[in-house]
Amino acid sequence: MKLLEFDYFLPKGRIAKYPLDERDSSRLMALRREVGDSTLRDGSIEHRKFKDLVDYLRAGDVLVVNNTKVMPVRLYGKKPTGGKAEILLIRERGAGMWEAIVRGQRQGRVLFENGLSADVFEGNSTTVVRFTGDNIKESIYRIGHMPLPPYIKRDATEMDRERYQTVYAEKEGAIAAPTAGLHFTEKLLKKIRKKGVEICALTLHVGYGTFKPVLIEDIEDHRMDEEFYEIPASTAISIASAKSEGRRVIAAGTTTTRALESAFVGDGIRSAAGKTSLFIFPGYKFKAIDALITNFHLPKSTPMILTAAFSGLAFLRKAYSTAFRSGYRFFSYGDAMLIL
Repeated sequence: MKLLEFDYFLPKGRIAKYPLDERDSSRLMALRREVGDSTLRDGSIEHRKFKDLVDYLRAGDVLVVNNTKVMPVRLYGKKPTGGKAEILLIRERGAGMWEAIVRGQRQGRVLFENGLSADVFEGNSTTVVRFTGDNIKESIYRIGHMPLPPYIKRDATEMDRERYQTVYAEKEGAIAAPTAGLHFTEKLLKKIRKKGVEICALTLHVGYGTFKPVLIEDIEDHRMDEEFYEIPASTAISIASAKSEGRRVIAAGTTTTRALESAFVGDGIRSAAGKTSLFIFPGYKFKAIDALITNFHLPKSTPMILTAAFSGLAFLRKAYSTAFRSGYRFFSYGDAMLIL
């Protein structure tokens, strides 16, 4: 398939720059796929609020969430000459050493608050920064900002330390939020459990692989960077039981989906910890999940391509067109979609 098939036009005014006051007051577009003759067909589209998600769930469902926690890894500093420099930490490589995306300084030193400094080394394929100072990690977290996506086009604030984080975030390691999970509240999760839905967690640390641009015309040739994931034994057991009994497994987000599909071996899910570079595109046969909760994604992005693989590209394009006409908010702080 060609990358152009996943493109669409969206005016900047439709990109959500801020979250709504209440997480679960975001809109929810519910899609129902119709399956016949082993093919996907366009189905129905309904417009609700995210707090109405519970109406689409039933007792016995297993809802799987990604409990990764976003780190405040965008750092603003200065070069010794006084010029500005910005560092986005991507992956820790050792004590004080990180792979990073750096702006304003190709090589040399960057100075930060509290006596923290970093030396930038530009390699063949990656840029590495080496920090010096006392209590390096604590200093990074104290002066760091939440790594909001560049399309939001504003500086992160203290509000974002809470809102660009799921209410069930637990395991630190992500440089971007699993955005489908941003809509959940503790109150909504309690209602979901009360309905008889089991909620279980896994971890996939969202890294550069998730938002790395697809630059190849033939999408099958795209290669994703590896990201760490872990599926606890308790989660694997719950999913295996649901699959064997014909109960639905519902993934909250594309990162959750990629972790589950990566750990599905043979005819069942396995408890696992490791790295995945799984790239899901139309034609992929889903084995682990029966429904997907997700957001409205960037054109030509890997999350949009994965969603198209689950819904069918034609149906997804219809849904995006409907969302545009109906005033939905797009991207990380935007509205949500449920595909049944």
